[in-house]
Amino acid sequence: MTPRHVYLDYNATAPLRKEVQDEIIEDFSIYGNASSMHEAGRIAHARVEQARRAAAELVGSPAESIIFTSGGSESNNTVFQTMRRIAGAPNGAVLTTGRTGIITTAIEHPCVLNSAAYLKSLGMNVTFLPVDEYGKVKMDAYKAALSDKTLFVSVMLANNEIGTIQDVKEIARLAKEAGAWMHTDATQGVGKIPVDVDELGVDYLTMSAHKIYGPKGIGALYRRKKAPLFPLIFGGHQENGLRAGTYNNIGTLGFGKAAELAKKELPEYGKKMSALRDRLRDGLLANIPTIKINGHLKDVLPNTLNVSFPGAEGEAILLSMDLKGIEASTGSACASGSLDPSHVLMAIGVWPELAHGSIRFSLGWGNTEEDIDYVIETMPPIIARLRSMSTLGCCNIASL
Repeated sequence: MTPRHVYLDYNATAPLRKEVQDEIIEDFSIYGNASSMHEAGRIAHARVEQARRAAAELVGSPAESIIFTSGGSESNNTVFQTMRRIAGAPNGAVLTTGRTGIITTAIEHPCVLNSAAYLKSLGMNVTFLPVDEYGKVKMDAYKAALSDKTLFVSVMLANNEIGTIQDVKEIARLAKEAGAWMHTDATQGVGKIPVDVDELGVDYLTMSAHKIYGPKGIGALYRRKKAPLFPLIFGGHQENGLRAGTYNNIGTLGFGKAAELAKKELPEYGKKMSALRDRLRDGLLANIPTIKINGHLKDVLPNTLNVSFPGAEGEAILLSMDLKGIEASTGSACASGSLDPSHVLMAIGVWPELAHGSIRFSLGWGNTEEDIDYVIETMPPIIARLRSMSTLGCCNIASL
C-alpha cells in the first residue's frame, strides 16, 4: 500500500500555488520583451510593474525600491559586492570611505557566509557574531564589534534551519548610530511573519519567490532610496541599470501573484502554521523519549521545528521517513551535499553527533492535522529502530 505523502520541507522550497500557476500560464501568451517600446513590449512591461508593486506591498516598500533578481543568493551577493567596491577592496574598487568593517553572524545562509569570507580574503575586516543557545545574536558581542570603521551589517531576519527570529529592528538601530549600512536576508521571513522595511529600519532586504509558493529563479532586493548599489550583472538598462538581462516575465508575474496572496493571507497563515507546529512538537515530545527542540521557543517562525534525536543519524532518519512518505530535511537545502554537521546547530552549542541526528520540519499550506498525526505516529518506531542499531546509544537529555 502506498504510504501517505506528507511534505514538510517548505523552507527548502514551496510548491506553486494554483493561483500562481494560472498567472504564469496566462503570461505565456504575452510574448513581448518588457524593454521594447511597441505595444507587445508595453503590455509585458505593465505586467512586470504590476508584480513589482505586489512585491513592494508585501514588505511595505515603495515600488521603485524593488529590484528583481534571480533569487536570494544573487540579491545577497549584489549587496556584498557593493560593499566591497565602497570599501575600496581590491579588484574593482570605486570608492574609499575609510570604513572596511563588516559584521554578520555565524548562522547566516551559505551565500552570505561565503560572500563575507570572500571579502575577508580581500583584506576587509569581517566579524562573525556568536549567537546564544537559542540562535539569538549576542548583543554584547555585537555592540563591541561596532565602531566608526564599520561599513556594513548583515543579519538574517529568520533562520532557515531553526526558525529563530532576530531583533533586526534593534540591530539596525545600532548599525545606523554607528554610521553603517544595514542589510537583512529576509528570505525565510517574508510571507511568514509581518515584514516592513521602515519598521525594521534596514537599507537592504532580500526575498525569494519560491519560499512563498512562487516560481524558482526569481527574487528581489529592496534598496532604500540613496543607499548605494552597484550592479553584479552588467549589460542593458533593465532595473534602472542595476540588474541587466531580459526581463523574466513569467517568473516575475508568478512572484507578484505569490506576494499578493502572501500579504492577504498572512494572519491566517501564522495562526494555522503555529497550531500545526505546536501539535507536531508536543506529539514528538510526548511519544519519543530524549529528544531536543532547537531554536527559540517564542521568537520563531510559525512553520519551523528543528528536532535532535540522540542516538539516531540524520540521513538514516530521512531515508526511513521517506519510505513512509514523509519528506523533511536535515538543515539548509543549499548545504545538503555536505557531510559536515549543520553550522547553525554547531553555533548554538549542539555537539556534532547530536547535530548529525537533527531534522528540520518546515510546514506549509498543504499540511493538515491528519498529516501531523501521521508523522507523530510514524516517527517513534523509526527512532526506536535506529537507536537500537546505533553504536552511539541514546544520551541523557540533561547533557545536551
